[in-house]
Amino acid sequence: MDFRLLGPFEARVGGRSIPVGTRRQERLLLAALLLDAGRLVPVDRLISLLWGDDPPRSARAAIHTYVARLRQTLTVYGVAVATRRDGYLLEAAGHTVDVAEFVDLAKRANAAVDPSERVRLFERAVGLWRGPLLADLVDDRLRHRLGASIMELRLTSVETWAEARLAMGDHHLVLAELPDLVQEHPTRERLAGPLMTALFRAGRASDALEQYQKIRKNMVTELGVEPGPALQDLHRRILRNDPSLDRPPAPAFAVRVRDQWLPWKAGGHAALEFCNTYAGWGGRLTAEGDWLRSYRALAVWAGYVDLTDDDTVTRLLDAGEQDPRLAAAVLDEARRLRVHLYTCLTEPGDTRSFGVVAGYAEAAAKVSQFGRDRDGLGQWRLASSAGLRLPLYAAAKAGADLLADPRRYTVRRCPGVHCGWLYLDQSRLRQWCSMDICGRGAILRPDAVEPACAATWIGAA
Repeated sequence: MDFRLLGPFEARVGGRSIPVGTRRQERLLLAALLLDAGRLVPVDRLISLLWGDDPPRSARAAIHTYVARLRQTLTVYGVAVATRRDGYLLEAAGHTVDVAEFVDLAKRANAAVDPSERVRLFERAVGLWRGPLLADLVDDRLRHRLGASIMELRLTSVETWAEARLAMGDHHLVLAELPDLVQEHPTRERLAGPLMTALFRAGRASDALEQYQKIRKNMVTELGVEPGPALQDLHRRILRNDPSLDRPPAPAFAVRVRDQWLPWKAGGHAALEFCNTYAGWGGRLTAEGDWLRSYRALAVWAGYVDLTDDDTVTRLLDAGEQDPRLAAAVLDEARRLRVHLYTCLTEPGDTRSFGVVAGYAEAAAKVSQFGRDRDGLGQWRLASSAGLRLPLYAAAKAGADLLADPRRYTVRRCPGVHCGWLYLDQSRLRQWCSMDICGRGAILRPDAVEPACAATWIGAA
């Protein structure tokens, strides 16, 4: 049985809604137990939640009656409500609750090392919300009593997501999601900041400045304080048209191709270059450390490493501007593929990641055609029908080609704690990748061998 509390209360079995509780107070009692599933909820707390400071004399008897009615409905679906001392406990097994799923996803997102994975998990978490917590059962005061920490986690999740999206160059996604939340929370600085930055990057500097004046007025009126230093500094930078606000920070160890910063070719194979679009794999990554920040970067990169031709790159860039949402979706897929390909190359026994890479490679094969190259040799090429997914499929094909090549056994992982880049080393003599930071007193990863043979060898499972 699935319970949904992030919005109107709903109980579902097999994808269809099931009526639970004939009265609002019965559903509210069940919601209170669900929010504390696996923990005892005293009867006094339930009375306080259902009737506030003026409960009727029959409140305890009513609670017992409500619980008995709920048991009649829930037991059929394997959901048990146990009596414990002077309270009730909803057994943790036999059901799912969207609140618990949301908290788990948010925690996993905060702990994720890969920026794109962090964004994906945050988006899944926030996507569970269909409206205010228990929208049809409680008012704002009771909602705060029941789930203040959950609502705060939602806001911090959105804020972290917005900051990460901006660092990846996706200001249009921030513009689509934040305005309503900013209006709901008019003194929330960490929501207003990303919205102001997104407005500025969209060529709407006047709107960004107006947004600052709104939050400043609200903070002074309602809280009696001025905006904090970070928001004031953002305001000043917008006023002076600071060019660094208009783009994420440029990475180190990169080359400029068209209008994109791309990583040095350091791996010796296109599949490794795809994995090496990180600025420091071994440490805790931030979104700012990721070079694969936009669909434009993905398309330009595909041409840079000779996975497609220059004319195709131009067509992809134009198509991406025409359909930015699909381009953003393809970019997210590419980032997920990159994680799984890196895992395949560093942990050969990981069958799940191998399956993901294989699935993309098979999809690429379905949109490939055989033709002559300029030198007259036959060659498999991705057809134009691949659309915006062409660079994604090109990367998957390159990954599959390397996984099927004996050179796969010469892949090494740089042991620098701020690196982890992959490269081919058929000579077995190189200790580090070609990043200058790694060869100068670099800190070894915990799993690395002695510096005399520093790089980590990756062989067959």
